[in-house]
Amino acid sequence: MTDAAPELSIVVPVYNEAANVDALVARLRPVLDAATASWEMVFIDDGSRDDTLARIRSLNAADPRLRAVAFSRNFGKEIAIAAGLDHARGQATVIMDADLQHPPEMIATFVQKWREGYAMVYGQRTDRRADGPVRRWFTRLFYRLFDAFGETPLPEGAGDFRLLDRRAVDALRQMGERARFSKGLYAWIGFPSIGVPFEVAERVHGVSKFNARKLFRFAFDGITSFSTLPLKLWTYVGACVSAFSLITAIWILVQTMMSGVDVPGYASLIVSVTFLAGVQLISLGVIGEYIGRIFAEVKRRPLYIVGDQVGFEEPQALATPTRPVGVDRRRA
Repeated sequence: MTDAAPELSIVVPVYNEAANVDALVARLRPVLDAATASWEMVFIDDGSRDDTLARIRSLNAADPRLRAVAFSRNFGKEIAIAAGLDHARGQATVIMDADLQHPPEMIATFVQKWREGYAMVYGQRTDRRADGPVRRWFTRLFYRLFDAFGETPLPEGAGDFRLLDRRAVDALRQMGERARFSKGLYAWIGFPSIGVPFEVAERVHGVSKFNARKLFRFAFDGITSFSTLPLKLWTYVGACVSAFSLITAIWILVQTMMSGVDVPGYASLIVSVTFLAGVQLISLGVIGEYIGRIFAEVKRRPLYIVGDQVGFEEPQALATPTRPVGVDRRRA
């Protein structure tokens, strides 16, 4: 790219968001024009199956500051965020969703805090009324577990909606792991940070792409990416089971010496065998999860593959010494 780098970049991961793109841009433009002298918007199309990319092409034809990178397939939101940071050129970068649940008007406050010296300004949800009681309970449990056993505490209510200084962006681009948990990475890199409270708006069109299974997997990735507790836990579980077995053996020995030989019951035998088998299988499953992550890391595949680009004159060479970034296959 030959044009000068803007002051502010907006990174927006999109997946089947054709109905929301125009409304998002319409609200963002006046906010960005008022907040900064120069800006760009980088959409990361995560393998959309609707006409999201066509809508972005139309917007780019009217305003070249709107660009897009389209993946060759769906790689997931966490990878899309990494790709957005790879392609953002601004002195500061804002990450936000396309569904307008992240209020664009908050960006002005983010920029103000950034100019006051904060390298990271994150939006902090003030309520979770839109979530059901079960989801709220699991969310609180996750934050407590992560604070207790993770490498660094997470600010409760903080998500991906945030502004990152160029220093923070460059630090995140050096994080090469495949099983990414961006919330943990934001906290891990440090830098002066501040939260700005906001209320999550109603989604304008469509539905959330995160179901209960994906959310559970996301939380599990967060714990395993920043803690070895699940591995250590089974050492303690094994010790407790062994201690319980030893106590039971002593109790049976004493009972036999006092009352004679007692015929063991079939039910108790089956229960104990199946219980111990379950403990072993669960522990092997946890170990397998960590081994699977090691396997994914040592293969050193790129995080994503670029299938198309909009508004970029040629594929960007943004590789870092520690992480191979997305591969462009259009000319392969």
